[in-house]
Amino acid sequence: MSIAFNYIIGILVAKKENESKPYAKLILTFGVVSNLALLGYFKYSDFFIESINLITSSNIELLNLALPLAISFFTFQQIAYLVDSYRQKARVNNFPSYVLFVTFFPQLIAGPIVHHKEMMPQFARKKSDVINYQNIVMGLFLLSIGLFKKIVIADQFAIWATAGHDTANTLSLIEAWCTSLSFTFQLYFDFSAYSDMALGLGLLFNIKLPINFNSPLKATSLIEFWSRWHMTLTRFAEKYVFKTMVKSFNTYSFSKAMLSVFITLMVIAIWHDANWLFLIFGLIHGIGVVINHVWKKKIRIKINRYIAWFLTFNTLNISTIFSRSHELKDAIKVLSSMFSLDNIVLPNMLSSYLGFLDKYGVTFTEFLANINGGQSTLIWLLLGFIIILLFKNSSQMAAEIKINHKTAVFSGVVFILSLLSLTQASEFIYFEF
Repeated sequence: MSIAFNYIIGILVAKKENESKPYAKLILTFGVVSNLALLGYFKYSDFFIESINLITSSNIELLNLALPLAISFFTFQQIAYLVDSYRQKARVNNFPSYVLFVTFFPQLIAGPIVHHKEMMPQFARKKSDVINYQNIVMGLFLLSIGLFKKIVIADQFAIWATAGHDTANTLSLIEAWCTSLSFTFQLYFDFSAYSDMALGLGLLFNIKLPINFNSPLKATSLIEFWSRWHMTLTRFAEKYVFKTMVKSFNTYSFSKAMLSVFITLMVIAIWHDANWLFLIFGLIHGIGVVINHVWKKKIRIKINRYIAWFLTFNTLNISTIFSRSHELKDAIKVLSSMFSLDNIVLPNMLSSYLGFLDKYGVTFTEFLANINGGQSTLIWLLLGFIIILLFKNSSQMAAEIKINHKTAVFSGVVFILSLLSLTQASEFIYFEF
């Protein structure tokens, strides 16, 4: 129904004779508002009801609506199509082509959010029907790497992140840092895995989807982070939210641009989830990106790149605590323990060497017990940093790949190891959005 509605609206607003007529813009506005209303009804109704209940101490019953599959993604994708159609930058020839554009399954569930102009020419060209062995090799390579990242790496970090956030009543200083870092790495490898697999599946159909993930934790500023993380979402937000707000001002100024930047980051946050903690996540990123721009434009003091990375990474790590927590008290539990010296726990094996620290409140007992971890947890975290910071990302590796026995063996081994590690159902984090 949504697809048919937007197809018809797209036809109406794309007519050249309507371009200078007021009702074309009115139809576009109707189409965009209708899409947002549908998204708002399914995704944000309970959020607003809960907020009203909290503010007014009322007890309005929640709707508990089932969220339609991929509604956040196909809503933004279709809004972009309508706006581009109005601007004469997109046109569809028939309804089946439009259905394919919206429902192309490799990117439907969790992105990338694609534009009509980058997809329809690929669907239409005859080369897409021809077997391309290079694309098959790259596709299988990315699928294998993505599966490995998800099952072997991301799901391993999920064990400690889940225990620390959801199960543990108290956390020591080291446990709290392991909890926050574990979720940051889980999220990183989880979304990186999905992005790889989406690109890989696309290549198997001779379709090149836009890169959506480019080593974001190498970023030395939040501005750079959002140019590397969920890149097509950032592209959408910049083009259809930020630029629209800026153009709405009668006069341009740096302060108005920064207000638009802040609102755009809040929109991105609430798009992810209808949750007050995600608004705090957006607040951190909105303020952080504005500070980056002010520093770059007004202060102009160059910061050492390693210090800049350290500040950026820790800002990201702290912000993900709020996006992961179910309640504010859970976030406070992790945050307060991360910066408290009152509960430092070291492994028993160090007591014979560092026993003198007990008079300073240091305890020697089972290490990382509250998060079901151990010394291996620290090794995994170290490996996570090494992979993230020192290795090329999957897209860079795939671009250099060659068709030979080494590639086949490597992809096969990685794929088999992933399957052997698959012991239970595993869901991508972004499926929740």
